[in-house]
Amino acid sequence: MLVLFGSETPMPTPSMTVDPDSVTPGFAGFAAIVIVLVAVVLLIWDMNRRIRKVRYRDEVREELDAEEAAARDAAAREADGPDDAVGDVKH
Repeated sequence: MLVLFGSETPMPTPSMTVDPDSVTPGFAGFAAIVIVLVAVVLLIWDMNRRIRKVRYRDEVREELDAEEAAARDAAAREADGPDDAVGDVKH
């Protein structure tokens, strides 16, 4: 049975060989994360502003196209309309 389970020798507890204060990011790491966070927030804000502009431009373009089409239809009706409205027959 000793062969299957091995010997009961305790495992040694590893000791700290590195100073815990030297492996922390410290102020430089904190500052770098804050800078990255501020940059990301500014990029997201700018992206939302640009997307909003594009959306508004598309809405205005669609309104202008609709107004232009309505004006063309009205002009076409006025050009052809008086003859049809009177009911005159051309001889």
